[in-house]
Amino acid sequence: MTTPQYGWYGDDFTGATDTLAVLAQAGLRSMLFMGVPNAEALAAAGPLDAVGIAGAARAMPPEAMRAEMSAVGRFFEKLAPPVLHYKVCSTFDSAPHVGNIACGIQTLHPFVSNRWVPIVGGQPSLGRYCAFSNLFAAAGTGGLVHRIDRHPTMRQHPVTPMGEADLRLHLARQGLDGITALHYPLYDATTDTDATTDTDATTTEALDAALQALLAHGAASHAMAPTLLDLTTPDQLATVGRLLWQQSQHARLLAVGSSAVAQALVAHWGKPTSTAAAPLAPTDGPVLAWAGSLSPLTAAQVQAATAYHRIAVDAQRLCSDTAYAQGLQDNLCAGLHSGQNVLAFTGPTDGAPLAAAASSNDVAQASADLIARVVQARAESGAPLRRIGIAGGDTSSHAVQALQLWGLSYQTTVCPGVTLSRAHSANPSRHGLELMLKGGQMGGADLFERLLGAG
Repeated sequence: MTTPQYGWYGDDFTGATDTLAVLAQAGLRSMLFMGVPNAEALAAAGPLDAVGIAGAARAMPPEAMRAEMSAVGRFFEKLAPPVLHYKVCSTFDSAPHVGNIACGIQTLHPFVSNRWVPIVGGQPSLGRYCAFSNLFAAAGTGGLVHRIDRHPTMRQHPVTPMGEADLRLHLARQGLDGITALHYPLYDATTDTDATTDTDATTTEALDAALQALLAHGAASHAMAPTLLDLTTPDQLATVGRLLWQQSQHARLLAVGSSAVAQALVAHWGKPTSTAAAPLAPTDGPVLAWAGSLSPLTAAQVQAATAYHRIAVDAQRLCSDTAYAQGLQDNLCAGLHSGQNVLAFTGPTDGAPLAAAASSNDVAQASADLIARVVQARAESGAPLRRIGIAGGDTSSHAVQALQLWGLSYQTTVCPGVTLSRAHSANPSRHGLELMLKGGQMGGADLFERLLGAG
């Protein structure tokens, strides 16, 4: 296999598909593998400019993260792309005991050769902004922007609530020491009222000098030099991308952040960043959707999905009652057999408090197993499903594994941050399946309606 320009590891499946979309829309031959690929999968994928691996580190304790990501690091060390991107959530929600980003960086860094570890803090395309190292995020598509520790959802995330907006402090609490910063006034050319060529050159020289000073400081005593980069506007992407690519040409680089890392490099390379996505056409059969996320935004999306037969799922019974799970499977299959689009959801949609339930991981695994059984049942009936939508990072990760897919390629974009992928599998009934995976904070209220396509 030829050396790709870009490699990425996504710490959950939904975010990994967003990076896939950015790269594919820019014209790079891209494939997202469901785990470290073997030689057969690499051969089946053909020549690639960008290679991704979807993982589940965001939901793992540190010991499990190190085990999974060490194998990822060894793979990319042999593949040797100039840039290895550790793709994390755009909200950076993580904690010392779960999804520890510092642990991930420390695990992957030995497999590259560059001391510098740029951490890109924002993603304006999704309403994520980093200024003076503090992260801000919109509450839903087009919603009000809040500092991340005051965000109505992220401040009370059920697993990784965000209690600190300064990402340097947030990551230091997870064990990442010596984080420096390059704040946006230094590299934002728009701060100059007369943005002439000479001014741009001066700005570039000042930025390069500032980076070199950071790299020189402590070079003798530190094997790693993490630096947080602000990102507040799309105009800054090319500047960030230039820094990353320039450094990667000296030595292979580990870059950390959301899909903004890919956006930045694409902008620097001068590739199109706003290629119109192919229109989403209706399928020739019903659509199955599953909402495993408990976010208020997903609840609003379920409420707005009037074109579906909606089925409320008792998460506790799904995990513990085999008869209930079988009855639910029969109910889903009956709705699909009658030609209805079906949407099952495990969280409340009316603001009511949740009843006591099994652990979120148990619910996600049980949901994924049920989705796979429904897909198999439809295939055996002679009317295989053509399109599925899943909301919830853990549910998406488990579902892809339960469906026994080896890879995903880009199909189209449903809305910003939400990708429709094409499944690759050795199982003919699942190969070519269109799959939408989305996190709880992504998409507008009409997301599930959009999934049905125009018509």
